[in-house]
Amino acid sequence: METYAVFKDLAIIIIVAKFFGLVARKIRVPQVAGEIIAGLLIGPSVLGLVGQTDFLSQMAEIGVVLLMFSAGLETDLKEMKKTGFIAFLIACSGVFVPLVGGTILYSCFYGWGAVGSEQFLKAVFIGCIMTATSVSITVQALRELGHLSGRVGTTIMSAAIIDDVIGIIVLTFVIAMKDPDVKPGKVVIQTILFFIFALIVGFIFYKVFKKVDQRYPHTRRIPIAGLALCLGMAYVAEKYFGIADITGAFVAGIILCNIRDSKYIAEKMDINSYMLFGPVFFASIGLKTDISGMNVSILLFAIGFVIVALICKIIGCGLMAKVGGFNWGDSLKIGVGMMTRGEVALIVAQKGLAVGLMSPIYFTAVILLIIISSITTPIILKVLYAKHPEEHPAAQ
Repeated sequence: METYAVFKDLAIIIIVAKFFGLVARKIRVPQVAGEIIAGLLIGPSVLGLVGQTDFLSQMAEIGVVLLMFSAGLETDLKEMKKTGFIAFLIACSGVFVPLVGGTILYSCFYGWGAVGSEQFLKAVFIGCIMTATSVSITVQALRELGHLSGRVGTTIMSAAIIDDVIGIIVLTFVIAMKDPDVKPGKVVIQTILFFIFALIVGFIFYKVFKKVDQRYPHTRRIPIAGLALCLGMAYVAEKYFGIADITGAFVAGIILCNIRDSKYIAEKMDINSYMLFGPVFFASIGLKTDISGMNVSILLFAIGFVIVALICKIIGCGLMAKVGGFNWGDSLKIGVGMMTRGEVALIVAQKGLAVGLMSPIYFTAVILLIIISSITTPIILKVLYAKHPEEHPAAQ
């Protein structure tokens, strides 16, 4: 392949992905869904205009690292303290129930593997995809309804943040278990050591960035240094601890989320993601999605995947909210608010494909889940708020 051919591929990806992204936004579906469909259309499965190459795979990997860095930057640690321990419990339940539900679903379709076997890990990985929560759609819906700052809205945002952290840790553990030479105890030790390392290094870098930010506020050197930290943490996580690179990138974002110019850094990162790396990543999902092997069994699995993923979030998060003192109406709102899926689910699926825990055919199920959850969540929340007005409208 000619070196300059990549320019043609990138041009096609950017134009087509952005067009379909805008179309998706017009019909009130997440833009990422449009960009994935664009990748599917221009990929080998349909038109064959662009093929998956090592270069595009590496570009997509940079894209996913930047997305997780941005997710960390947008984390509000102070907001999490407002809802306290109950948000943590809701998040834990919101990870555990879908994890079990997804594992059982896959096993029912494709057989039960012994604990630790590759079949078992593939089943658990399907559960890992279901654990991811994307509240961007929920946040917009709550903002339009005027309940974003309410107790329910604050709890949903806090629980979603913790949910993703726990989900990433589970993902890291499952991916590490894919290597037959890796022992569970070693994985646990490596994970603990990484977070100890991240805590120490994070504290140092937080102090350094805070001081630089005070002396040189709103200057380009800050996001440049932040990007270097992101890439460095991603490398260290994967190279020295056997932890997924996205975990290192996410932690880098957490380190910087409380400095004064965190939003400024996020804005600069968003330019890179929006212009190039984001479209390449999401389009690459479509490029890798193989619909040629679609059959009745896969279709039934995709339908079951969507149903189980939605119900498990509602049950897991809703019941725990009830245990935590919310009434049934508010508990149901929290469960529904937590059922949206987006970028994180795609990122998890992408990592599974890369390590052989998932076949490209199952991307269809993930895309369906994102589209259906994104459309239904705002509608159901509006109905619930009309039927069950929030008892505690002010954040506590």
